[in-house]
Amino acid sequence: MQSYFMQTVAGQTVLDLRQIDRPTPGPDQVLVRLHAASLNRGEFVVGHGLHKGDEATQIGMEGAGVVIELGANARAIAVGDKVMGRCRGAFSEYACMDVREAMAMPASLSFEQASSVPLTFLVVHDMLSLQGKLQPGEWLLINGVASGVGVAALQTAKALGAKVIGTSGSPEKLARLKEHGLDVSVCVRGPGFAAQVMQATAGQGANLVVNTVGGTVFAESIGCMAFEGRLAMVGYVDGVLTAELDLQALHAKRLRLFGVSNKLRSADQRAQFMPEFKAEVLPAIADGRIRPLVDHVFAFEQLAEAKAMMEANQHVGKIVLRMPA
Repeated sequence: MQSYFMQTVAGQTVLDLRQIDRPTPGPDQVLVRLHAASLNRGEFVVGHGLHKGDEATQIGMEGAGVVIELGANARAIAVGDKVMGRCRGAFSEYACMDVREAMAMPASLSFEQASSVPLTFLVVHDMLSLQGKLQPGEWLLINGVASGVGVAALQTAKALGAKVIGTSGSPEKLARLKEHGLDVSVCVRGPGFAAQVMQATAGQGANLVVNTVGGTVFAESIGCMAFEGRLAMVGYVDGVLTAELDLQALHAKRLRLFGVSNKLRSADQRAQFMPEFKAEVLPAIADGRIRPLVDHVFAFEQLAEAKAMMEANQHVGKIVLRMPA
């Protein structure tokens, strides 16, 4: 089968399309003939540490397709089922999924839309609900709202009944996201949003902040958080890995800061909250309250072009790779 590998060479990521053997599912896995897989920015950011040194590794983190083979213990799914899930090496014709994470595709979704759900919306569920405790009527601030995670956070927050402030350097992107429920648009790339956040929230500040940008907006995000506010650190596309922390604000406002990452989690830990996700988020996706936003679909041989589009920040929502017929 065909599969994409990537390695870091002199600080730059290099793609390599290889012909390798089709994988065999383990006892608790299913083998999926993938139809689509979506891109995630963190996988292509050298500083995120998802790749070991200069070693070439299979890439792709989430996809959708049809089950063609079952592991010995995989009894909850049948051959022929359409599924979506997190999986290592998703930029391939075939990939294995942990049976606990392979979710039945809602009939309302295309393979391209379904491939945009597993990793992205699980991350969003983690930071908005499991850790962020976002409540109806609360204010959510999303730094970098036009990203894949940013758009999914916007859509999920609106389904939860929250109000959303989003920042982006592109007025065109912000205008598009108004159609998806964005309440307050702040056209700025980097810092410079605090005054508008405080104005929109009547001086109270944001109850939850989702930082997809990194260190350049961290200090200002802390400054415009509400009493007992929470901050989710989910990315650092700006490459800035350190930031000043206002300890007085942290202390006096009883703030809570947390990270959202699967890098160090075991398979059991990643699967732990799948039942909650299936009960709380999947119904909203199935009935259309949440609609995965796919900006652009590239052919399998165009991964380099898809990666370039992501790195140029030309998209709103998700970029997807369609597998060979």
